[in-house]
Amino acid sequence: MAKPILDEALWERIQPLLPPAKRRRRRYPGRKPIPHRAALTGILFVLRSGILWESLPQEMGCGSGMTCWRRLHDWQEAGVWERIRRALLNELRAATSMLTGFPDSVPSGSLGASPGTAAPAWPPA
Repeated sequence: MAKPILDEALWERIQPLLPPAKRRRRRYPGRKPIPHRAALTGILFVLRSGILWESLPQEMGCGSGMTCWRRLHDWQEAGVWERIRRALLNELRAATSMLTGFPDSVPSGSLGASPGTAAPAWPPA
């Protein structure tokens, strides 16, 4: 059996940082939305494998590539990815300081921009 893209321990850390699911309309509710975990699995699969969004296999149960892309876009606008990055970085710093005995032994430059700095423009000029 293949190793899951998103293991249970990582999901437990990320789940509280995700926005609550949108409520469905009472009248004409439409399709049930894809759960956050399935959408995140689809997003990670596309980003790791480099396939096109339209090529996301339906057999994975992640919905369509467009659904995952929309969720990626919505979460980006809501600042979810930054919250996840900061939470995981803080965990890493705490674990490293416990191991080394130094409070800030992880150089922030090696793990991404420090909080409060602007991200570089993309694509580069």
